[in-house]
Amino acid sequence: MTGFIPNRLEGKVAIVTGGASGFGESTVRLFVKHGVKVLIADVQDDQGLSLCKDLVNNVMYVHCDVTQDSDVRNAVDTAVSTFGKLDIMFNNAGILGNLDFTILDSDIDNFRRVFDVNVFGSFLGAKHAARVMIPAKSGVILFTSSVASVVSGEFPHSYTVSKHAVVGLMKNLCVELGQYGIRVNCISPGSISTPLLTNAMGLEKTAVDDIVCASAVLKGVVPTAEDVAEAAVYLASDGSKYVTGINLVVDGGYSTTNQSYSRVMKQTLETLATKTYLR
Repeated sequence: MTGFIPNRLEGKVAIVTGGASGFGESTVRLFVKHGVKVLIADVQDDQGLSLCKDLVNNVMYVHCDVTQDSDVRNAVDTAVSTFGKLDIMFNNAGILGNLDFTILDSDIDNFRRVFDVNVFGSFLGAKHAARVMIPAKSGVILFTSSVASVVSGEFPHSYTVSKHAVVGLMKNLCVELGQYGIRVNCISPGSISTPLLTNAMGLEKTAVDDIVCASAVLKGVVPTAEDVAEAAVYLASDGSKYVTGINLVVDGGYSTTNQSYSRVMKQTLETLATKTYLR
C-alpha cells in the first residue's frame, strides 16, 4: 500500500459490525494492519470465519444480528472479556432493502426491516459500546451512513431516511458522550461496487465501476471499499483526536453539485446539432 504508515492504531481493540464483507471486511483488514485487535460481528458466518482464518492473528468472529439486543450485548462483552477493553465501535452493518423508489410502491415490511438493521442496529451498537467506554472515559464510535444522507432522490425512501437517522443519532451522541472523552463520527460513502450494491443492481463489479466513474465529479479514480476503510482508520486514530460530530462524505465530490442542468443542456445541443445536420 503506497504511503502506508504502520501501527497507527497499535494496541487498540475494535468491533466491526457487518465486518465479514464490503466496507466492513476492508476495514477489518486495514485495522489489523495497523495493530488493532478486531472482533468481527456479522450474520455471515462462513465469510466471517473465512476472514479470521485468512488474517490468522488478532481477529475473532462472533455471530451477531444487530437488531437483537442480546447479540450486540454479547459481541461487546466478548470483545472486552477476550481483549480486555473496547476502544473502537464501528457500527457498519446495513442493508439497502428493496429498490422501492416511489412512495406508492414502498413495501411497509421492507421499510421496517431497513430501519431495524440500519438505525436500531446502530443504536444498539452505540448503546452497548457506551456502556463500557463511559467508565473508561475514552473511545471512538463510528457509523456507516451514506451519501444518501446528503443527496436526495437517488435512493429508496427507506434507505435514505434510515441514513439521515444515523447521522442524527451520531450528532446527538457526539454532544452527550463528549463529556466522557468519547468521539462519535459518521462515514458516508458514495456509490462503490461492494457486494451490497452489485447484488442490488444485478450487475457485475466492472459494470458498476463504469457507471460510477462515468457519473463521478473526480475523474481518474475508481472508488473502492478501501477508501472507506482509510477514513475509518483516520477517524479512529489520534490523527483525528479533536474531530467529533462530523459526517465524513467519501464520494469524490459527487454531493457538491447537481449536474442535471448541464447534462440536459448537452443532450439538447446534441439533438439540435443532429436535426440541423439532417436538414
